[in-house]
Amino acid sequence: MATKKSRRIFKPLVFLAALIPLGWLVFALYSDTVLGTKYMTADPVQKLDRELGDWALIFIILALSVRPLAEIFKKGELVAYRRMIGLFAFFYVCLHLSAYIGLNLQLDLDEFIKDVTKRNFITIGIINFALLTPLAITSTKGMIKRLGGRRWQKLHMLIYPIALLGVFHFFMMIRADFSRPATYLAVILVLLAYRYWVKWKKTHPKKEPATA
Repeated sequence: MATKKSRRIFKPLVFLAALIPLGWLVFALYSDTVLGTKYMTADPVQKLDRELGDWALIFIILALSVRPLAEIFKKGELVAYRRMIGLFAFFYVCLHLSAYIGLNLQLDLDEFIKDVTKRNFITIGIINFALLTPLAITSTKGMIKRLGGRRWQKLHMLIYPIALLGVFHFFMMIRADFSRPATYLAVILVLLAYRYWVKWKKTHPKKEPATA
């Protein structure tokens, strides 16, 4: 009962917190346009595109972190927030893609096709979007029942290659200061190692000492 009550309180807070990055970007664009500030640098279109992509990757990593944190700190109720965080990752990915197509390319389909076929980091980004879409579609309880728990879990294991591809997309997109994608990669590798360690423990249980 207490857990359900806490979810009713904290889920709206998590929802609002996940919108803070978008709120800041909207404010920064307004401030730069109306007040003449330079929050979005001299190239606001590129800044917006990259910030949205950055936050998409951050939310993917947060979604990956929920279960390990729940297990380590024995707070199983944290898992209830994983779906919301994962959907916000998809939300920021959609905004990132929309900013790229709508602002960078001005909805030019020919340029988009050229970019996808000739620029490797764009190709990886589109592949990642295609991989992430079925995860978002199947995130509901109804889809879990339709797919079956085991098939659903196998499908959602795609989140790890998606996260890694997202980092490589980031690496390939920038030309200097690789500290942020390197940090993200390190966190993802730690989470992946933890996942395999837990799986190894389950398949190699401790043997009870033989009694005399």
